[in-house]
Amino acid sequence: MAKARTKKRTHVRAQNASASAKGSGSSMNKSPKSMVLRVGASQVGSSVSQLVKDVRLMMEPETAVRLKERKSNRLRDYTAMTGPLGVTHLMLFSKSATGNTNMRLALTPRGPTLHFKVENYSLCRDVERALKRPRGGGQDHKTPPLLVMNNFNSPNADENSKVPKRLEGLTTTIFQSLFPPINPQATPLTSIRRVMCLNRELSSEGEEEDSYVLNLRHYAISTRKTGVPKRIRRLDPKEIRNKEKKKSAVPNLGKLEDAAEYLLDPSAAGYTSASETELDTDNEVEVTESTTKKVLNKRELQRMKAEDKEKAQKKINSAPEVEKRAVKLVELGPRMKLRLIKVEEGLCDGKVMWHDFINKSEEEVKSLEKNWDKKKKEKAARKKLQRENVEKKKQEKAKARSEGKGGENDDEDDDDVDMDDDEAWLSDDFDEEEAENKEDEVEDSDESMEE
Repeated sequence: MAKARTKKRTHVRAQNASASAKGSGSSMNKSPKSMVLRVGASQVGSSVSQLVKDVRLMMEPETAVRLKERKSNRLRDYTAMTGPLGVTHLMLFSKSATGNTNMRLALTPRGPTLHFKVENYSLCRDVERALKRPRGGGQDHKTPPLLVMNNFNSPNADENSKVPKRLEGLTTTIFQSLFPPINPQATPLTSIRRVMCLNRELSSEGEEEDSYVLNLRHYAISTRKTGVPKRIRRLDPKEIRNKEKKKSAVPNLGKLEDAAEYLLDPSAAGYTSASETELDTDNEVEVTESTTKKVLNKRELQRMKAEDKEKAQKKINSAPEVEKRAVKLVELGPRMKLRLIKVEEGLCDGKVMWHDFINKSEEEVKSLEKNWDKKKKEKAARKKLQRENVEKKKQEKAKARSEGKGGENDDEDDDDVDMDDDEAWLSDDFDEEEAENKEDEVEDSDESMEE
């Protein structure tokens, strides 16, 4: 029997799209997504605008890279779309009247919000100019970076210190939720191509400083095989293409009796130096080679059982080959030095949980809490009144519709005539000459009936 054709350009595709949308909604809840915005659009300046673009590249792929802000946009415009788009984090860059650059990191939809002052920053183009061999473009931004955090929790912190311990735990949790978690057993190492480093500045004695300062760096990870002599690696065509040399790629071996003298003797003809013979073992790691294993079906498993069990067990439990690779980090940028100023409870608007410069007494804290409780009650009362008004209007509309239906049934003919006349006068194809012709035809028909 022939297979039924499935329509792809009609309602069948819409059903599949709805199913995929449900699946994507579940996946959106799992993977965090971010929006990097500049508040004030062109008012922040060209350097901050370029910083926003660089941070978007760093936060790829789960971020809005092509987002364009307008001068008329407000924060409410973006927060209204965080739910449908599955956005979990907002990074807002702004510039104050005094010229300070600020960054707010907020969790949607209810907060909290971390307020940072960007003390120093360097753009990606500035970092590239400072490097001797900058990293070119590639597919590094197709996977999220590896997050490395250092000194986020100080050993001597408690609830009575300048930066309380609960604040350290909150900041750690917020930064950890920026990127999806990594499973060491299931995540392939080839997918980790970038690393984002966050280092908290502490005093030399290990005690926390007066303020909470973070240094942000962004690197690309490059690896190469080790165990191959450097002189042999120079003859590799790939190394010759990647490495720009003024000298010729092929060495001059005319003064040597054997090629082994060039490969083994570090002082042969002045081509090498003693420093090149030293092995750098601090940046070497052991990596298992990516091998593919065949999934056996029932017949093949039975066939293997019939064979020698020891040989079959060796094939199945054969240890993967391990190779050594040298790891090198190349900075991509941007660089930022962030100073935590305050922490708010809500989404960019709420009760201040901690402030770096302002300290409140117990009486002031109690009075502020009373004011917040009063505001919450007033807000709840307004929402309740709005719901009641909406339901009242719905009931009135439903009642008016039910009454209007009875009148329509009584005067159906009049309504039809009126609708025909309206459609005739409102239509674009209506012509006065056609109307006069119709009147002439009616008069001729009347005269013929009289005769």
